[in-house]
Amino acid sequence: MPGNLNIFDISGRAMSAQLTRMNTTASNLANARTTYSSAEEAYRALKPVFRSVEGGDGIATVDVEQVVKSNIEPRMRHDPNNPLADADGNVWDAGVDEAAELIDMIETARQYQNNVQVLQTAKSLILDTVKMGR
Repeated sequence: MPGNLNIFDISGRAMSAQLTRMNTTASNLANARTTYSSAEEAYRALKPVFRSVEGGDGIATVDVEQVVKSNIEPRMRHDPNNPLADADGNVWDAGVDEAAELIDMIETARQYQNNVQVLQTAKSLILDTVKMGR
């Protein structure tokens, strides 16, 4: 990233990364209780991969490098009455850990809110500094 980063760049990028994290968590929860006819087509949870971005002078922020599928395998369940069941009567539930996703959602919301507070504090400090110069 060229140039120096300021507090608005750092918090803005962090908020953008947390928004991506929140969107993948919402997608995971939306698909958590879906059923599939095979393990190959079953939904697997999505996870963002973050990377540190140097801005010069030892200051860094974060970017989303990519979004990958998690290694949580779909769960096979015997349900012969399900229209998606295979010849053995098995269906596959999405590979999503709902409890972990809910915890992730709470953590993400808190981190996003922390960055909102950082921006509000920086804005207040700048306005107070400008008022002092009058």
